[in-house]
Amino acid sequence: MSGDGFHVHGPHDHELEHAQQGGHGGEHGEHGGMVNQIAMFTAIIATIGAIFGYMGGFTQANAGLFKNNAAIKKTEASNQWNYFQSKSTKQSLAELARDLAAEDKKATYQAKMDRYEKEKNEIKAVAEKMEAEATQWDKQSDEQMHQHHRWAQSTLLLQICIAFAAIALLTRKKWLEYAMFGVGAFGIAVGTLAALHI
Repeated sequence: MSGDGFHVHGPHDHELEHAQQGGHGGEHGEHGGMVNQIAMFTAIIATIGAIFGYMGGFTQANAGLFKNNAAIKKTEASNQWNYFQSKSTKQSLAELARDLAAEDKKATYQAKMDRYEKEKNEIKAVAEKMEAEATQWDKQSDEQMHQHHRWAQSTLLLQICIAFAAIALLTRKKWLEYAMFGVGAFGIAVGTLAALHI
């Protein structure tokens, strides 16, 4: 600055004035808006991605737990069928003994046969119930695993979206910003499918 009030702006002064005015207008203003927009979008997508990632882990854990419950019920059902088989064997032996026994002993063996038949029917009902429960646990496990895959797909898409955001910031390419928004929207849509069990 000279004594008569004449002032020459340098490039640095121009940038300071531009920043004080909020960075409006021109290429720098547009880039500043792009940076803010991408930063805000990335923060939102990262938060949603963290939630989707948690849900993916949760459903995977449930799938394993349900599969374990199914295996337990299958084992219990198998034990009941073995018990059923032993009662059948005893019933067959009682029938053979009845056929070979003297007349005054036949009623005793017939009573045993009748008792074994009743016990077999009760055991069969329990075994079938356990098999049905095992099938239900298997079905729930499969549903949880499908949901886990949806959560994992959505989380992957949101991570790709964040990568596009970083590249868009570095390269200042508008098409990458559009790709970021598109992949982000797709990731959220897949996450919505997971939430709806679709």
